[in-house]
Amino acid sequence: MGKTAVNAYVYILRCNDDSLYTGWTTDLERRLSEHTAGRGGKYTRMHRPVEMVFTEEHPTKSAAMQREAAIKRWKRSRKLALIESHQKNLH
Repeated sequence: MGKTAVNAYVYILRCNDDSLYTGWTTDLERRLSEHTAGRGGKYTRMHRPVEMVFTEEHPTKSAAMQREAAIKRWKRSRKLALIESHQKNLH
């Protein structure tokens, strides 16, 4: 039997204080619900409510984790440019 592809996602949340939180998951809806309910990361529990402003699909968990780590190293201005570019592509 062949392996089925595991999709994973990198996401960015905008928190109530306008800060940005970057994470990864295999289920975007579940993860956003966790963050919204205060069951997500410690940081987002302290900075609710949150809004998902960026998502990016990856073929594996490993790829998503690597991308998350890269984005977390970026300056805020670069993250905002990524979010803006993503939102323009949605329209």
